[in-house]
Amino acid sequence: MRTRPTTAVSLCLAVLFGLDAAASWANERIVLPEAASRMQRLAGREVLRYVYLRTGRLPLVTAGTAVRDQAIIVTRKGQPVTADPAVKASVEDLKPQEYVLKTTTNADGKKTWWIVGGDDQGALYGAYRFAEKLGVRFYLHGDVVPDERLAAVPDIDETGKPLFALRGVNPWGSHPFGFDAWSADDYKAIFSQLAKMRMNFLGVHCYPEGLPYAEPTVWHGLPGDFHERGRVKHSYTSRYFNTLLTTAWGGYRPTKTGDYSFGGALLFERDDWAPPVMAGHCPLPATPDACNEVFNRMGEQFRDAFALARRLGVKTCIGSEAPLTIPKAVQARLKAQGKDPADPAVVREVYEGTFRRIMASHPLDYYWIWTPEDWTWKDNRPEQYRATVADIKLAQEALTNAKAPFKLATAGWVLGPAHDRAAFDADLSKDVPTSAISRTMGHTEVDPAFGRISGREKWAIPWLESDGQHGLAGIQLYAGRMRRDAADAADYGCTGLMGLHWRTDILAPNASALAQAAWDQAWKPKTEAAAVWQMAGNIAAYPNAKIRGTADEVLYRTCRYDLRTIKLGVPNGKHKLTLKFCEPHFNSAGQRVFDVQVQGRTVLANLDVFSKAGQFAALDFTFDDVTVSDGTLTVELIARKSLPCISAISVESPGFTSRTNCGGAAYKDWRADDSKRSRYLPCGDFYGDWARANFGAEAADDIARLFTDIDAKVPQVSDGGCPCGALPPDARPWSAVAPRFAIVDDLEKLRGRVRGCGNLERFDYWLNSFKYLRSIAQVRCAMGAKQPDEVKRIWAEAYGSLLATVYTPGALATVVTMENHPGWGPLVVPRASQPWTKEYQGKPRIVVPTLPSHLLPGEVLTLKVILLSSTPPAGAVLCWRKLGTGPFQEIPLVHKARGVYIARFPSEGATTDVEYYIGATFGGTRLVFPATAPALNQTVVLIP
Repeated sequence: MRTRPTTAVSLCLAVLFGLDAAASWANERIVLPEAASRMQRLAGREVLRYVYLRTGRLPLVTAGTAVRDQAIIVTRKGQPVTADPAVKASVEDLKPQEYVLKTTTNADGKKTWWIVGGDDQGALYGAYRFAEKLGVRFYLHGDVVPDERLAAVPDIDETGKPLFALRGVNPWGSHPFGFDAWSADDYKAIFSQLAKMRMNFLGVHCYPEGLPYAEPTVWHGLPGDFHERGRVKHSYTSRYFNTLLTTAWGGYRPTKTGDYSFGGALLFERDDWAPPVMAGHCPLPATPDACNEVFNRMGEQFRDAFALARRLGVKTCIGSEAPLTIPKAVQARLKAQGKDPADPAVVREVYEGTFRRIMASHPLDYYWIWTPEDWTWKDNRPEQYRATVADIKLAQEALTNAKAPFKLATAGWVLGPAHDRAAFDADLSKDVPTSAISRTMGHTEVDPAFGRISGREKWAIPWLESDGQHGLAGIQLYAGRMRRDAADAADYGCTGLMGLHWRTDILAPNASALAQAAWDQAWKPKTEAAAVWQMAGNIAAYPNAKIRGTADEVLYRTCRYDLRTIKLGVPNGKHKLTLKFCEPHFNSAGQRVFDVQVQGRTVLANLDVFSKAGQFAALDFTFDDVTVSDGTLTVELIARKSLPCISAISVESPGFTSRTNCGGAAYKDWRADDSKRSRYLPCGDFYGDWARANFGAEAADDIARLFTDIDAKVPQVSDGGCPCGALPPDARPWSAVAPRFAIVDDLEKLRGRVRGCGNLERFDYWLNSFKYLRSIAQVRCAMGAKQPDEVKRIWAEAYGSLLATVYTPGALATVVTMENHPGWGPLVVPRASQPWTKEYQGKPRIVVPTLPSHLLPGEVLTLKVILLSSTPPAGAVLCWRKLGTGPFQEIPLVHKARGVYIARFPSEGATTDVEYYIGATFGGTRLVFPATAPALNQTVVLIP
């Protein structure tokens, strides 16, 4: 919940459960089972939290089985309270993670709202879904709670069933934008939000030494090279991004944050902006003890953060690349012991040391091994694939030897090797999940080869944003693309769906669209066109081939291959289906074999087109009386050997004909097969809900229209390149470029219709984000026109707009990019010629970059607070109290450095659910964070 300061708090008590909110709540209850588990008790506390935030009232929490008066029941299948006849039938078939939300009314007209999980995790997910029914929305960066009090709790009748067993994120580092900058508190904040979004996975990749450098995410060494609790005795140089690095991915150069312009220095307490694990060791750890300390801090950070993940039911995953890169310092130790680092037995021993150290250091659910990155750029040689498989098997043996409590998985920039992207399915044991990020930084669809993998976990990883092309300093809106990728992943039978990302708040639509699509795809169109290829596959063409056995040779000179599911939109009723095949590649039998299913029934088993017709010969099969009852005719091509292919498909019935030349152009009455199906699915309904939740109802429809129109079409402002490109001069006049940024003026016109301070702050975040983007584009045009004064003026405007959007670590990274990236600030205005002030020029702001949502028992809450102002505050305090109870207590903030302060809660704050806000006075004006305080505040719930 990130909101702007407010002076008018009109959040009056409203109506809950159909009663006046000011009425006594003595009989209103949240009821838990008498033997409620920790997770069920957490679910009850979360219901309490969000009922309170939406109504201003605290219901009583009790335990028992009798339901009297009006109540919210939080339970799970099989517990005594679910014996209620009105509920029992609804929950009998619930499986783990699933839930039922239901409203019942007794003879006296009293309502009961039921939150019933298939297991404890399902009960927690049901609680969060209940909060969404109250109008709350969850994002990676925090909650959005509407400004307006809730008028009434709606009646609910919903069953929630995830489409994927694992749902989550794959955050990336190696740039200032990602998890490089995260502390344990940042990880924990993300874990909290994932659970609220009903997601349950977070996995991070670790680069190895030399490719390009070792990150401290994973330590490699021998089983005896660490102490109890995983503190290492021997290690090597590793690092995360920091602002003093002399070389950094993307070309960043060292610049002290104290030299930043326009008040940017206020955001950082040290010149060497870096994550806590690197503090005091920037740019690189300089001694063996310092190297050890970086790894030990990382282990402690994961131990702290992953413990919370376990409590919330979020799976954790870290891993390295294959074949294993053994760091040079470790190789030297091995050689000193008479061991050959290339010996498979020694590689297995290093893997075992890696795994045992993880076991001693922190909890973990998966260790994934990534295939080489250059497989996506240069493909791979057969011997490289064999070496990778051998390496993964060594790791599997080491995992068994170590009796590790976590599982092994694979991941990569591609799903598998060039000769067969599904090859791991045949070469690795079935208990090893396979996964891959989508190619070309997410611009390529989820790999269809997922559909040919069976009997194992398989995780699709689409990109929520790209670190190329548009760049991480820009805006990337891809709600429609997230829907497409989620729909394809479901069609391919994937069991996991994770979004790759660096930033958080700027990705709110993308991450939310993906999270929702992991549970519900009711928006998925049954027919995108007359022929809907749910598994698009690839196209092959043989334009000069002589086809035997047909007068329509053109239909058999092209085909689609490596596909499984074909869905065709047709009227309900009986149809005649004709499938046309041709073997264009193999010249002997037994090379391509597949089954064909129509409407779920096998109609052709072990089809070998060559054995029946030979090469380049037509082979047709017709099936009469194919019945369709849901508007979709489904054909499945199931691989037995090699990749299925099909040349043409025809559906006929009275008054209806649909014919497609698979992979080919239009021919007679055969439709061309357009291989460029839309990369995006419609998302107007998504943006409608998003706009209402974030900005209020008054302007929501018009805001939603603007965002729907620009989804996947946000203008690119850099020249591309990882991670943010550069800003060379643009020779076009600004008048030619300006129309691409019409959304800025269109949004500005709507600002006056936005009501409520929270709504307005969220609106201004997006307005200023687009203003920043427009100014960067305008700078490039001024550079191209050789107008140095205009360049400097507009650059100052861009910086000001940027500082108005800083809320999270990812936004801080954009400020770092403005100053440290030679293709940005130094290219635009060399530092030696910068005439402007270092003083902050904008309106005073309160920034809390990391918003905790849960507290582990005994944990004392500490917040980092940034006060952006040209002058120090006259006073700055933390105001806190037990959730909904008593007066607020004020505790002065502790000044750390520049604009950075620390808010420390007292020890009694570690024993209860709390609400808080930050207050600061600038020039006689008092500001608060969140803006809706003290009526609507930040909250933290204690984990039972």
